[in-house]
Amino acid sequence: MSDPGSQPDVPPEAWAGVHRGPLREGEWVRLVDSKGRRHNFCLEAGKRFFSNRGHLEHDELIGREEGFTVTSSGGGEYLVFRPLLSEFVVSMPRGAAVVYPKDSAQIIAMADVFPGAHVVEAGVGSGALTCSLLRAVGPHGRVLSFERREEFAEVARRNVTQFFGTKDDHGHPAWELRLGDLAEELPASGERCDRLILDMLAPWECLEAAASALLPGGILCAYVATTTQLSRTVESIRVHGGFTEPQAWESLVRDWHVEGLAVRPGHAMIGHTAFLVTARRMAPGQRPPMKRRRPAPGAYGPDYTGPRPPGVPVELPEE
Repeated sequence: MSDPGSQPDVPPEAWAGVHRGPLREGEWVRLVDSKGRRHNFCLEAGKRFFSNRGHLEHDELIGREEGFTVTSSGGGEYLVFRPLLSEFVVSMPRGAAVVYPKDSAQIIAMADVFPGAHVVEAGVGSGALTCSLLRAVGPHGRVLSFERREEFAEVARRNVTQFFGTKDDHGHPAWELRLGDLAEELPASGERCDRLILDMLAPWECLEAAASALLPGGILCAYVATTTQLSRTVESIRVHGGFTEPQAWESLVRDWHVEGLAVRPGHAMIGHTAFLVTARRMAPGQRPPMKRRRPAPGAYGPDYTGPRPPGVPVELPEE
């Protein structure tokens, strides 16, 4: 078996955001103590890491292969690894709420984000989904992000640079971040894209912009938090007519406690974070076949005020 330290590093031109081999100055590391508490920091020669269990010298970590245990001056033991992308995004500084790894993974898979793809996203939030999109499209793809709020854009820029950046803080070559409203800026830019991700309060307001930018066969994916947003998004896509029947779902993640014969669901669970909606762009002038199934009784009753599919009559309240 070859010495793992002899393996070459990941080529910089891959823009993977990870390294092989010994830990080096300027890299971020993740320390986990015996109680599962996590600490992330950048390695700098001559500096110390402090906790309630004393301190550690950065120099004790630099030059060692990741995956070791180190003891602080106060007797605390820490496991040392480079942070995974899924670990980085849940612990990085936040301007807005992050897209959790379970949802990022679903977006990458179900929106079929591929190497070389041109992806548009709005809004950028804290940059969590952006990191996953950039990892998926690679240096030969393109991710164009729109964000209305400058303070959120700045946090996202720092986080993406931290994960992918080089020592001179150059950003990812496939990423462009623009300040502005996608509904206004995207049509004016004339951009065309393969995938379009909407992470915002009212994605239905951007459907016309999305339809004009998406190539035929491209995928629209909306990330919404509430059932009212979900309903309005799905019905707006249906009424638009330029997309296939939208698909809506959510993913739930439950860990398990496994200890001898004590095997049971864990007490902690990442339950609802958001709903995801996907639909494919039809060719210009084409419409999908109309649904033959009748709506459930009361689905579009007198209390319903959202978009109404073609052929569904307005139900009047009973007198």
